[in-house]
Amino acid sequence: MPIPLISCVVPFIILGVIILPQMIRILREYERGVIFRLGKLLGAKGPGLIFLIPIVDRMVRMDLRVVTISVEKQEVMTRDNVPVTVDAVVYFRVVDPQAAVVKVENFLKATSLMSQTTLRSVLGQAPLDDLLSQRESINLKLQEIIDRQTEPWGVKVTAVEVKDVALPDTMKRAMAKQAEAERERRAKIVNAEGEFQAAEKMVQAAAMMSKEPIALQLRFLQTMREIASEHNTTTFLPVPIDLFSPFMNKGGPPKP
Repeated sequence: MPIPLISCVVPFIILGVIILPQMIRILREYERGVIFRLGKLLGAKGPGLIFLIPIVDRMVRMDLRVVTISVEKQEVMTRDNVPVTVDAVVYFRVVDPQAAVVKVENFLKATSLMSQTTLRSVLGQAPLDDLLSQRESINLKLQEIIDRQTEPWGVKVTAVEVKDVALPDTMKRAMAKQAEAERERRAKIVNAEGEFQAAEKMVQAAAMMSKEPIALQLRFLQTMREIASEHNTTTFLPVPIDLFSPFMNKGGPPKP
């Protein structure tokens, strides 16, 4: 091959090696490319092979997978004036790549800041008991508010989870005392109910024995048998129950 021909082909080869990578883009299944031509939005393309015009076209690659961000710990004052420290985790994904590029400068930073402010606002309106016991409803409320704010950006919030609630030591001790007092109250109520039921059964037994005097004597003998044991030195002298019948005449004078 003549030297002049080689000198003509080599620049084209070098130019192709430089320009070809700028013309071809390969997008994965979970990626989309937002194309701008001379600054004007053309739309989102992908996945697969994408051809661009060098220098004229510019592509912004967007990931459509679920993104997880951790909301930093926030100092929150609850509705009942209890200071707590909370943090949360937000799960979201891009559903509209064009809006995520055009309508917001940095959707990751914007979503994170929006999550922080919403977390402080919502938890500040809830009392401490709801924050500790009704975590699921608070998570749903946070998700609804953040999703409504980020919807114009093409971002869909799939879940929000309040991760940890840190209480002051004084509040922990107060809650422990409250729980202890509550358990003591329940124990006293159970004990009183047991005493009431025992007294009720004794009244029923006394009514039954008053109808059948022989039952009282049988009970007396059974009690003696339970008290007496093999190694017991106490001596029992059974007395006929009829001797006490005049004194059991319902408070009236004894019969001759």
